[in-house]
Parts: sequence; C-alpha cells; structure tokens
Amino acid sequence: MGTGSLSLLDYRRRVAQLYADVRRTAAQESPRAAHDLWRAARDELYATHPDTPLLPDDPRRRTGLPVAPYDPDLRLAAAVEPADPTEPGHELRVTTGTDGEVVFTRLGRAATPLGTLDLWWLSGYGGGVWLPVRDGSSGTSSYGGGRYLLDTVKGADLGAVPGSPQQLVLDLNFLYNPSCAYDPGWACPLAPPGNRLGVAVEAGELA
Repeated sequence: MGTGSLSLLDYRRRVAQLYADVRRTAAQESPRAAHDLWRAARDELYATHPDTPLLPDDPRRRTGLPVAPYDPDLRLAAAVEPADPTEPGHELRVTTGTDGEVVFTRLGRAATPLGTLDLWWLSGYGGGVWLPVRDGSSGTSSYGGGRYLLDTVKGADLGAVPGSPQQLVLDLNFLYNPSCAYDPGWACPLAPPGNRLGVAVEAGELA
C-alpha cells in the first residue's frame, strides 16, 4: 500500500495517462476499443507496479482482473442538475483508517435511465469529483461495498459529452473496485444512499 513516494506518484501519473488515453480512444476509434485499452493497461499496472492494491499472492496478478464484456447500452450521457446546498445530506463526512475524516459536498445529480446518481466534490485541497455506485449486483457478482466510476482526484475521469460540457460521460462499463476490495489495509469511502441503483449492473469489474 502506497504511503506517499515517487513510486506512488508514478502510479497516479500512469492512471491519469490511462484515462486520457481512454477518452482519446473513445473519441477517435470507439468506446469499445477504449474499454479494451483500459482492461489491458489495468491488468499490467495491477500485476507489476510496486503500488498495486493487489496483495503479493493475489491470483489476479496472473489472471488479470475479471471484467464483464463491453455493453454499449451502458454508455450514458448524463446532464447534471446542480445541487441545492440547503437540502439535507448536502455534506458527507467519511472517516477512513488511511486518510482520517474525508469531507464531500454534493455537486449535483445525474439522471440516467437506470436511476439518479449523486455526484460528490472532494472538499480537500485541489478537490475532485467522486461518483461511487452500488447496484443490484453488489455482493453477488460485484464487490459488496459498491464500485467507483469517477474519482478525478486520482485520474479516473471519462470526460464530458463533446460540445456539451454540462453532460458527463457515465460509461458503466468502466466501473471498478476501490482499493479496499483487494486489501483490508485500505479503508475506502463507499456509496451513500444517493448512489444506489435498484437494478443490477452486470458491467465493469466483477467480484
């Protein structure tokens, strides 16, 4: 587990570059090609990098991470409705064993055909958008605590719809496990009530 080092800086840099490549490949080739790139690059990163969240004896270092086949129907363009700061639950405080208290404020809500999802803004230095998702597959075919789709402070950013900066690309094929799914040494913020879908999303990284 990284605790702050040039190695961890390299890991973050590589994740940010991967998502930049994903956005470019989706625009220039296809979202499916971008997903193939994402899968291959994550498998290599998780298998070989010193700051991988996988434990040394984790068989996924050899087999790769289990990811569902790409489903084009789960690539969504979502308009974000700004949040009302007077609404209850506008602030979210999460205590983790690795970072202490982490504070998020609700940035807005994204309406999708599968349900509405809250977008959160990390209130710490630099900020960033965080979008966790817990769905009907959580605890069966996917990680029980839910998965992340966006975490821009760590580079996970699928971009906006071209020509429509107020619409975000929410491609659920890119759902991935937080680090605590692999290593109990991590304590990750998990999906609050506004980030839970009643349907099963059989896409992205699986259990």
